[in-house]
Amino acid sequence: MKKFIAFCLIFVLLLTGCQQNRSGPVTPEPAQAGGHVVVALDPASEPAAGFDPAFGWGAGEHVHEPLIQSTLTVTNSDLTIGYDLATEMEVSEDGLLWTVQIREDVTFTDGEPLTASDVAFTYNTVRDAASVNDLTMLDYAEAQGNTVLFHMKRPFSIWPYTMATVGILPEHAYDPATYGANPIGSGRYMLKQWDRGQQIILQNNPDYYGQQPQMDRVTILFLEEDAAFLAVQAGQVDLAYTSAAYSQQSPAGYSLLPVKTVDNLGISLPTAGNIGASHRAISLGLDRQAILDRVLDGYGTPAYSVCDNMPWSSPTAGKVVFDRDQANALLDETGFLPGPDGIRERWSFGRMELTIHYPAGDTIRQAVAAELCSQLNELGIAAQSKGVDWQTIYQQTHTAAAVWGFGSHTPMELYNLYHSGGLYGYSSAYLDALMDYALACTDLESSYALWQTVQEEVSDHGFIWLVNIDHLYWVRDGLQVAQQKIHPHGHGWSIVNNVDQWSWS
Repeated sequence: MKKFIAFCLIFVLLLTGCQQNRSGPVTPEPAQAGGHVVVALDPASEPAAGFDPAFGWGAGEHVHEPLIQSTLTVTNSDLTIGYDLATEMEVSEDGLLWTVQIREDVTFTDGEPLTASDVAFTYNTVRDAASVNDLTMLDYAEAQGNTVLFHMKRPFSIWPYTMATVGILPEHAYDPATYGANPIGSGRYMLKQWDRGQQIILQNNPDYYGQQPQMDRVTILFLEEDAAFLAVQAGQVDLAYTSAAYSQQSPAGYSLLPVKTVDNLGISLPTAGNIGASHRAISLGLDRQAILDRVLDGYGTPAYSVCDNMPWSSPTAGKVVFDRDQANALLDETGFLPGPDGIRERWSFGRMELTIHYPAGDTIRQAVAAELCSQLNELGIAAQSKGVDWQTIYQQTHTAAAVWGFGSHTPMELYNLYHSGGLYGYSSAYLDALMDYALACTDLESSYALWQTVQEEVSDHGFIWLVNIDHLYWVRDGLQVAQQKIHPHGHGWSIVNNVDQWSWS
């Protein structure tokens, strides 16, 4: 075993410190380097199509600031909207025209000015690209002077959240075949080097229009979780993602940083049958804190909706206090009573049974599923867990239970789950009208109350939300990581959203 660990350490040292490429060897510098930081992220964080917003960079499941490019808006620490390139914006009374003024003091890293024409070009390009960044609500964008006009196909009150994820491309220098590997932007950093499958190096943009980064160079390594921990033990990284499985370790010179998230896990129940009809009883009878303690070593918070602690989250929707006695009483009222083996059954209806699916290979969801089975059996529901592929999970969304993960910096998460045709297959004219009305609001903040009502209406159906997982990171002593806003689903780039504000003490 010692030989194996030694081999792994040597491998990590070679990977992080001795890679050869056309620019010569790359050796991550230690903490004393001052303006340089080395970060280890999950390999899934590496953008397959490169650093091109037209192909998903900055958007999708792991939403983050694109760093290399500027955006029109940003999300503040409380997830409200702030400005980046935009200086002001307004929306027409019918919600079909957004008018956005932009700064006139911005240049791309090749020296060319960033104009409203670049913004319009970007949005029209992203709209037409096969991207995870959904712009199907946009008809077209056009430039008029230093103003961009967004003509919408339908009202979309949460458009400012979309504008926070779309990095602006240079119309004069954009080639979809090459841009992802050689991006020209106007953001805080420039891409200095990319060794695919291994690392990227970001260098500060000396012509950035905002405050210059305190970290002038950022090296990001793409490492599997066990390799990332070995890199921490070897002192080869300054910050590395990790999980609760490593949280009891004490690597010399590092401390554990937990970050609050809206990265929530929940279980979907069948839409029909005795299980689906027992949603509230099951929710009452699940001990969320026990799931946190036994699976996540306490790193997280109980979850009651898909958007806890967001500006649009309801403070009451789905909230229950764990009460197994009340849960059993509610289940008794259904007529399903415990049989000789403790499993509930009802004459002519059979036993209460449930198979909980989880994506094979996902150890956290596997452990959550196992804990759920244990707790459900205590309620008299015969539960078993089964690891399957995602295709099976999607095909059986309405007929079987599954452990899901969601959480985003936009109310569209609710729309995608609960609108007709959404993931869970709701078909409610009332809910559809609520969400359509929320999107038609001309004031973003006033739409929040409508999204809250949606949560209250669906709180006893479909999904039972369980826990919000803390994102965990090993941080080298002396590295001051700037305050993090709530992270979305996925252990991706969110931690480095504000890497420009990090510092060494």
